Amino acid sequence: MLETSPRGPARAAVICGVGGQLPRLKVGNDELAERLDTDDAWIRTRTGIRSRHFAAPDEATSDLAVAAGRRALANSGSAAVGAVIVATTTPDRTCPSTAPLVAARLGLTGVAAFDVSAVCSGFVYALAAGTGLITSGVTDRVLVVGADVYSRIVDPGDRQNAVVFGDGAGAVVLRAGHATEPGALGPFDLGSDGAHEDMVIVQAGGSRLPFDPARTSHAERHFSMRGKEVYRHAVSRMAGSAQAVLEQAGISVGEIDLFVPHQANLRILRTVATDLGLSFERCATHVQEAGNTGAASIPLALARSHVDSALTVGDRVLLTGFGGGLTWGSCLLTWPSLPPAVEPSRPEEGVAS
Repeated sequence: MLETSPRGPARAAVICGVGGQLPRLKVGNDELAERLDTDDAWIRTRTGIRSRHFAAPDEATSDLAVAAGRRALANSGSAAVGAVIVATTTPDRTCPSTAPLVAARLGLTGVAAFDVSAVCSGFVYALAAGTGLITSGVTDRVLVVGADVYSRIVDPGDRQNAVVFGDGAGAVVLRAGHATEPGALGPFDLGSDGAHEDMVIVQAGGSRLPFDPARTSHAERHFSMRGKEVYRHAVSRMAGSAQAVLEQAGISVGEIDLFVPHQANLRILRTVATDLGLSFERCATHVQEAGNTGAASIPLALARSHVDSALTVGDRVLLTGFGGGLTWGSCLLTWPSLPPAVEPSRPEEGVAS
């Protein structure tokens, strides 16, 4: 266990490894336009997205999570952790949770493992949970994964949503450390508003409306989203949550070196950055190439920024997310010194294709 004196720096969770994984199949806008009533210009104008990756028929959320987790563990220099947390809206199964399977496939049988379901805010929520496990002394190392396979729940014929979402996974390893060292996480801001649960929803499949081919419609069995309302709430909640974290930390937006928002679409990212007073050049984006990957989007953006050497030790990084629920969350971190990372889009050996 990490020892701290009563007058020493506070115990904190520190990022010590990152990794990402995208499926092999990359689908450009023109390919979708062939079966949808749309074209490349329409998609780019409204979302900024040029392509996205789709999982193979035999590739599940756990497969992507294992690959991203393995890369993050390798980047951290150790394969050992005391807990695995998987943030996902698309678990392999309704029961059991996906995290124990991910842990077992990584050789971590026996560790604590659980899922977090907060839709596209899930990774920030999972970071907060992992931070809590470390600061409370439950464990000294946690693997946090954000992974989603939205191609399983989005209707491929849905013109509004099929062009937006992609599949992927990203992960970070947290270790016990001090609040004053590079890599330390915090403060956090988390929130929700369940009065708007139907704004982003899959109606059927739970205890409220069990899946039944005879009673549930095609639309009820797929993801739906009221885009204009989501846009308004996403911008307001992400900007407000990010500002709340800055106020807790006692720093100004001008002191932020990189802003890493949930990669919903390029229009939302630009608007949130503008509302915060941040130049878009300080905003990490990969939505153009990967689409909206749900809980995977923030860790994939971190992995991409690390690969591209967009971050240096000590840089202040601001994360913020918004998702169904409604849920939202933000946190701050200072960037640590990490070994080089593997390109997120390079296929991992053994991953289904």
